[in-house]
Amino acid sequence: MEAPAVFSDSSVEVLKSSLPELNGVSLSDVSVTASPSIKNHLPKVAEKSEESKAEMFKSKGPPPSSIGLWTSKRDGEVNLRMDESGIGCEPPVRINELLLEAVRKYGDFYALASKKGGTWTKLTYKEYYAQSRKVAKSFLKLGLERFHGVCILGFNSVEWFLADIGAILAGGFAVGIYTTNSPEACQYVAENCGANIIVVENDKQLQKILEVQKKLPFLKAIIQYAEPIKEKLPNLYDWNEFMTLGDAVPDEQLDKVIEAQKPNQCCTLIYTSGTTGQPKGVMLSHDNITWTARAGGQYVGLSCALERQELVVSYLPLSHVAAQMIDIWLPMTFGMQTFFAQPDALKGSLVETLKEVRPTAFMGVPRVWEKMQEKMKSVGAKSSALKKKIAAWAKAVGLETNIKRMNGSAELPMSYRFAKALVYKKVRKALGLDHCTKCFTGAAPITKETLEYFLSLDIPVYELYGMSESSGPHTLSHVDCYKLMSCGKEITGCKTMIFKPDGDGNGEICFAGRHVFMGYLNMEDKTKEAIDNEGWLHSGDLGKHDPDGFLYITGRIKELIITAGGENIPPVPIEDAVKEAVPILSNAMLLGDKAKFLSMLLTLKCNVNMETGDPEDDLTPDAIEFCRKLGSKASKVSQIIASKDPAVYGAIQKGITAVNDQAVSNAQKVQKWVILDKDFSINGGELGPTMKLKRPVVVKMYKQQIDQLYSAETPDAK
Repeated sequence: MEAPAVFSDSSVEVLKSSLPELNGVSLSDVSVTASPSIKNHLPKVAEKSEESKAEMFKSKGPPPSSIGLWTSKRDGEVNLRMDESGIGCEPPVRINELLLEAVRKYGDFYALASKKGGTWTKLTYKEYYAQSRKVAKSFLKLGLERFHGVCILGFNSVEWFLADIGAILAGGFAVGIYTTNSPEACQYVAENCGANIIVVENDKQLQKILEVQKKLPFLKAIIQYAEPIKEKLPNLYDWNEFMTLGDAVPDEQLDKVIEAQKPNQCCTLIYTSGTTGQPKGVMLSHDNITWTARAGGQYVGLSCALERQELVVSYLPLSHVAAQMIDIWLPMTFGMQTFFAQPDALKGSLVETLKEVRPTAFMGVPRVWEKMQEKMKSVGAKSSALKKKIAAWAKAVGLETNIKRMNGSAELPMSYRFAKALVYKKVRKALGLDHCTKCFTGAAPITKETLEYFLSLDIPVYELYGMSESSGPHTLSHVDCYKLMSCGKEITGCKTMIFKPDGDGNGEICFAGRHVFMGYLNMEDKTKEAIDNEGWLHSGDLGKHDPDGFLYITGRIKELIITAGGENIPPVPIEDAVKEAVPILSNAMLLGDKAKFLSMLLTLKCNVNMETGDPEDDLTPDAIEFCRKLGSKASKVSQIIASKDPAVYGAIQKGITAVNDQAVSNAQKVQKWVILDKDFSINGGELGPTMKLKRPVVVKMYKQQIDQLYSAETPDAK
C-alpha cells in the first residue's frame, strides 16, 4: 500500500479519491443515512456500473496506484480522501502552514496562558510560533530522526504544546503518554514509536523512564520541564538548558526538514488506552488534523478571533485525541486562547479555574459533569426550604422549556425568564460557565439523568462522538442540532454507514471522510480489520439513525454479552437504566457472557480522596441523603455491606425489578447482583484515563465475587 516519495515540495499533488460508496457490499447489509442539513453527504449510487465501482478508490491523477487509503509504515503515505466540492475538496494543509496562518491572522492575540505563583503568564501566537521553532531546532540538535517519536509524559502545559508542535516541525512524531501509565506501559509506547526523545513533567515521571531506559534502543535524550532535576545524569536536560541547545542550528536546516513534509504523511501518534489488549498507535496525518479542526470548528460555529476570541481550559489528558483537538488544533485554527488548569484539576480545582477564566467553550467527560452534578446536589441539600422550592420550580421550567426548544419551539415563557434571572444565571456563574455557549461531553457514555439535570438548569450539554481513528470527532451536537441522548449529526464532509442493521436499525457504525486515520503503526493486520476494502472505518460501536439523521450509540460490539441461550445483549442501556432507577449507585457493570442469566456488579457513590484520587469509604452527601429518606442511618459503604442494610438493599432490588419489568425478554433481566466494597477508579485500574470502564480488567479483578454470583449455592441477592 506504500510507495516512495513522489511529490515535490513546490507542487504537492492532491490525490483525489471518491468517498466510499456501496460497492462490494450487499444492500441488505448496509444502511446509509444522510442528514438533510448536510451538503455533499453522500454520493449518488444509482445505476453504478461494475467498472465505475472498481474505480472509486483509484487516484484520479498520475500518482502510482501503490499509494492507498491506509498504511502501517512510519514513513508511509496515503491517498487523501478528497471530495469534488464543499469543505471536503479544500486544499490539504500541513501543521507548519496552519501555524503560519495563525501567526498571520492572529499574531498579536494571546494563544496560551498558564498560572504560576498566582500570576497568569501568556504567549501570543507570534511568540508561540517562535518558541515552537526553537524547540524543533533543539530536537534536531539532540538527533531527532525523521519519523521517530518524541514522547511527552506529563500534565497539560505550555511545554507540552511546544514539545508536541516542535516534534512535528522537526520531522518526528508527537506522541503523548498517559501520566497514569506504568513504567512497562511507557516502555511499550516509546519502543513502538521508536522514540528518540522523551519529555517528562517531573521526577515521578522521570523515574518511570529511567527504570526502562536500557530497553529503549532509539532513545537519545530525556527532558524534564516542570521542576528542577534532582540528580544530573547523562543526556538528561532541564527545560531551560534544552531550549538553548538549538541556538547553533541554522533556520535553513529546520526549514529544509519542514519543506520535506507532506500533508499525507504521519505527524502524530495517538495510542489507544488498551482496554482490550496492547495499545495501538493511531497514525494521524497533517491533513487528518488540519482538515478535521477546520471542518469540526466550522460545524459547531466557533468564532474566529478577529470577530470574538473563544477561550478554553486545558485539563483533559493530552495523550487523548479529544484533548489535543480541543486544546491545540481548534485554537490554532480559529485563534482561540487556551488556559492551562492546575495539575489537581480533576481532584477539585477545575471549577475554580473555570470561574477565573470563564471559557466560551468547555468539554467535560461524563464523570466531570457527574461530579459537578453531585456537588451541586449536595450544596442544594443544605439550602433552606424556600430555596429548595424555588430551585425545584426553576428546574421543572428549565427542563420543559429546553425540551420544547430542542424540538423546534422558539417560545420563551415568562416563567423561564424569571427562572433565568433567579437561578440559571447564578448557577452558571458558580460553575464558571456564564460565558460558555458550547458545553460538550464525549469519550464515554453519559446518563440521561445527568443530561436532563443540566438541561433543567438551562445548560444544554452537547454530545459528540468519534474516536482516535477519526482524528477525534465524527458526529457533533450543537445549539441548532440537538436531541437528548443523541450524538448529533456528521460533520460536513464526513459520512456514516450503518453496517448490517438489524430490524430496529442497529448496526456497526462506519465512517468515511478526510478525518479517517492512516493506519496503526506497525500493525498491518489490525489496520485491515479497521479499514475495509471499500475504505470504510469500522468503529466497533453499535448505533442507529433516527428519521431526522441523528445518530444514537447503542453499544459496542466487543462489549456485547452473548448469553448461553445465544441472546445478544448490549450492556450499557441496562446499566444506565439501573443507575437512573437507583440514585445511590455510582457504577453498574452487567455480566452474563456465556452464562445462563445476567448479574451485575454495583458500586456506591462515595467521596474521593482529593490528593490521590482514590475512592473512600464515606458516602457522598447525596448518597447519605438517599439513605436517610429510606430510613437508613448508614454513612459509609462498609456499613451498608456489613449489615446488608435492609433499606438500601431493598431499594436497590426495587430499582432493578423496575428495570426488569421493562425488559424485552427474560434473558435481559438482571437476576443477581453484588455491591463491591469500593468504587471504580483510574488508580484502581477499573477505569481508563477518560473514565471509560475497562470491562476485561474488572472481570479479572473481581473474579471471586463473579464466581460467587454464578455458583449454584449462592442465593439471589436481596
